Amino acid sequence: METDTSYCKNCEAPLSGPYCKQCGQRATVYKVTFRETLEDFFDSVFSVNAPFFYTLKGLFVNPGQVFRNYLAGKRRRYYKPVAFFILMTIAYLVIRSLITFDPFANTTLSVTDDSQRQLLTEARNFMLININKLLFVFVFTLGILIKLFFWRNRSLAEFLAISFYLTAVYTIFTTLNMFYVKYVNDGTQYLAILFMMLYFVYAMVQFFERRKLLVAIKSLILFLMAFVSYGFLAFGVSFLIIYIKST
Repeated sequence: METDTSYCKNCEAPLSGPYCKQCGQRATVYKVTFRETLEDFFDSVFSVNAPFFYTLKGLFVNPGQVFRNYLAGKRRRYYKPVAFFILMTIAYLVIRSLITFDPFANTTLSVTDDSQRQLLTEARNFMLININKLLFVFVFTLGILIKLFFWRNRSLAEFLAISFYLTAVYTIFTTLNMFYVKYVNDGTQYLAILFMMLYFVYAMVQFFERRKLLVAIKSLILFLMAFVSYGFLAFGVSFLIIYIKST
């Protein structure tokens, strides 16, 4: 098996260490194996090259600093916001499936008409199944509202990057709350929303740093608007799709 490390096998640049300075590929590249594939996966998720735990800790200890650093260009030290959001969403879906958790188990539909009840139930189930896609609605709703409330500070694209981080944190709260609802108290599904609301205010106050009371008030109103809008939009889209399919 060849292990020639004189030149990078990817870009053919001269090598002077374990990694290519030109493209970043490893100096020693062997035939593709299952072991190498798994190692690459865990390396990309948890290694220094993509510091998952560093980002996770920063988002809970000092989210404002994470946002400022990332937007200032210090991006290699952090897990990218979209990838972080997708990873947390996948983790939520896998765990929800493993513990067979239904977030709508204790909800009742106050509709007497059987056809309407069936449509609403199917729309609810559609929303549950496709929550990984519908969470993007929350990301963009939150990002747009942050821009409207704090329009002078950053661009919409920058606020959307922050929104991906924030929605990922909400997914973490929801995942943890699943266990509490499932095994301790099935009437506490609101806890994830409550914790996220408090976290969002905390993160925004840290991020903007100035006029903290005003930022906290605006952030509280902003979050409530974003969450209610997300709920209506996500369920509305689900209902519309089910209605179109049924006609």
